[in-house]
Amino acid sequence: VQLQASGGGLVQAGDSLRLSCVASRRTFSSYAMGWFRQAPGEGRDFVAAISWSGETTHYADSVKGRFTVSRDNAKNTLYLRASTLKPEDTAVYYCAGRSGSRIAYYPRSYDDWGQGTQVTVSS
Repeated sequence: VQLQASGGGLVQAGDSLRLSCVASRRTFSSYAMGWFRQAPGEGRDFVAAISWSGETTHYADSVKGRFTVSRDNAKNTLYLRASTLKPEDTAVYYCAGRSGSRIAYYPRSYDDWGQGTQVTVSS
């Protein structure tokens, strides 16, 4: 499945953003999905994941309580609502998909990736 991420931008600390990731195929509903981020000079870190049905979600400790992952299978779209943003949230955010129902936490577990969207949080 091809993925197209959008919604990033330059915001101030404390602000919110909603990232979107549109999938190209109707099989999106059979994919577990995840969000990852990569800061300059760093590896690609897990942010959040959601099962194919949306019933199961999981978050990195660093974003728990501030970020919310959701999906709309009728629109083939994945979302990440990022609230109370901090400068340390600055990174390129990637959406990723893996066939099957189970969520996963490692980049190597995902089959398809979007191109990334930049989020910059100023202090």
